[in-house]
Order: sequence, then C-alpha cells, then structure tokens
Amino acid sequence: MTRRDALVGVIEALHAEIAALKANDVRALEAATGVKLAAIQAAAAHDHEPVTPEVRALAAEAQRLNETCRIYVNLMAATIRRRLQDLAGLAGAPYRPAGAAA
Repeated sequence: MTRRDALVGVIEALHAEIAALKANDVRALEAATGVKLAAIQAAAAHDHEPVTPEVRALAAEAQRLNETCRIYVNLMAATIRRRLQDLAGLAGAPYRPAGAAA
C-alpha cells in the first residue's frame, strides 16, 4: 500500500462517516471511524515517500471532507443542546460552556 492508496481509503471512510452522520447510524459511524483511523495510520507509515501533486490533492480532499464531518457533528450537538434546554425549561437561555459559573 502506498500513501496514495491510504489517502484514498481515508477519503472513502470519510464519505462513509458523512453518510452515517446523515442517517444517525451510530454503528456505521463507529465502523467508518475505525477504518478512517487505520487508513490514517497507514498513510503516516509512508511519510518517507515524496509528496506528489496527486498526494497533496488527496490530502486536501480528505481535509475538506473531515471539515464537513466536523460541521455535521457541531450541528448535531447544537440541536441536542437546544432540545435539552427545552426539556429543562431553559429555552432561550444563553449558551454557557461546560464548567462556566452560574
């Protein structure tokens, strides 16, 4: 396996993570994350290989997809926080980071 092959694996796993996030499928998300982490380790094992324009483009695509995953997770967390505030009767309460003094 080359660094290029490993990055293709990372990209495929990130697509699977996005699909799992959209479907709220926790098992699929866990599986995709495991595959992604293994592919990242495989890519790191090839640090001695030269960085070609193709490898650079694949890494940029992986970064873009990872950012998409981060946005989905943040949106989901905001939705859950809002629902919990509604359940606790705190609708409209300003957001306070964990550990902030009341």
